[in-house]
Amino acid sequence: MTSTARTSYTLVPNQKYRRSNRHSRQHCDIMVTDPQSLSTLGYFKTLPLEIFQMLLSYLSVKDISMLCMVSKTISNRLITYISTPSGNRRLLLQDFHNIELPGKREGSYILEHYKSLGLLLKRCTLLLPTKDRLKYIHKILSEVSCFKLNGCPSPLHCLGLQCYGVFLQILTAGWDELECHRVFNFLCELSNLPRKVQTVVSSKPGSARKLELRIRLFCRSVLLNHWIHRSDSAFWLTRILKPWPMVNQARLLYIIFGPVSSLDGHVVWQKMIEGPTDETSLKGLADAIKLLYDTEATEWTADDVISLVDELSVVPREWLMENNARLLILSGNNICFTFMASKAVNGRAFELARLVVFLALVCEKDLYCMDWAVKMMQKVCKVFSTPGERNNFLQSVENAFAHMIMDMLQAVLSGDRDEEDISFLNLFHLINAQANFHKEILYLTMRSNSNTV
Repeated sequence: MTSTARTSYTLVPNQKYRRSNRHSRQHCDIMVTDPQSLSTLGYFKTLPLEIFQMLLSYLSVKDISMLCMVSKTISNRLITYISTPSGNRRLLLQDFHNIELPGKREGSYILEHYKSLGLLLKRCTLLLPTKDRLKYIHKILSEVSCFKLNGCPSPLHCLGLQCYGVFLQILTAGWDELECHRVFNFLCELSNLPRKVQTVVSSKPGSARKLELRIRLFCRSVLLNHWIHRSDSAFWLTRILKPWPMVNQARLLYIIFGPVSSLDGHVVWQKMIEGPTDETSLKGLADAIKLLYDTEATEWTADDVISLVDELSVVPREWLMENNARLLILSGNNICFTFMASKAVNGRAFELARLVVFLALVCEKDLYCMDWAVKMMQKVCKVFSTPGERNNFLQSVENAFAHMIMDMLQAVLSGDRDEEDISFLNLFHLINAQANFHKEILYLTMRSNSNTV
């Protein structure tokens, strides 16, 4: 029995075993010897599309963006996945108003997600022409209402435009200027931005407050805020401003960078007219002016920027001279000197003298070094072509100090109690400014005399 059993075991038909062996070898040969499969999908070829897409749910968005670089076939599969309902739900997060997620820094999680998504779509569409890339990406993002200029009902409490901005920054990083021009034109067409800008710059300031706010948020959050290099920021700011005449450029610059209400975020048009303002209200405007004045902003000349500053100082009406002086100080030495030299060359010595007085007043109030104002005046004096013009200018500076002190003293004597306190404080600052200004002139004169001796 034992022998029979052993014999029956050894007599298992060999043919069936060989057939199985041939089938196994044939299957292995297919897996190993089909280079086209290995070079495109590899072992993913054996997976149904549904299983492949299920596997993607275990990868981060950044990992998926790496996967799409493997081959064109893999990239096409990922493009298909992105367009599916499950891919849309996974990738197009829309928690733009729930910015306080447990264990996450405010808003950082969703911003990082859209950075990764920008990288994914950048890599997936790498082989497409720019026009086709933009159309495909718009098709993917068109359902996200918070990415639209008028899409969100609560734009001040929404991260949608910021997410759109970081997405575009990653997507377009490294693109040449021609491609970025196409991106800007594409965004203008989608958002109807030029027509909306035309509405606000041709209307009475503040009459379209909600539209002003939305243009401000769209330009800052989508086009301006996320760039690392100043040259990129200057490029996009130039695209926004350059299509418009200078007077409209100044209005638009104020809408985008001017002071806003802490209550509702609307642009405060009267801020520069009603009284002295603080540095915070002017910093955005000053930074934008410096950006345009930089040598990297090749489409702007010094004259363009100075003309823009001049136009800005009458938006919506003529600013208080103190606010003008504060803006020039914040804009930096080069812009301040060029602005003052322009007035000297154009025979506006009286305006220039009053500006010098207010520069000294701002230095006194904001605790800047008074010798800066004196050195700036000394530098401007060299612009005048004759000693007579220079002496007339210096006399105008002294006259401006005297007239302003008399005007403020009159305000102290004639005002009520509250106004008297404010007027007296202004008079106090101005007298101290004059004293410190002349003290620095004396120091400068004495040092010059000592060097001569």
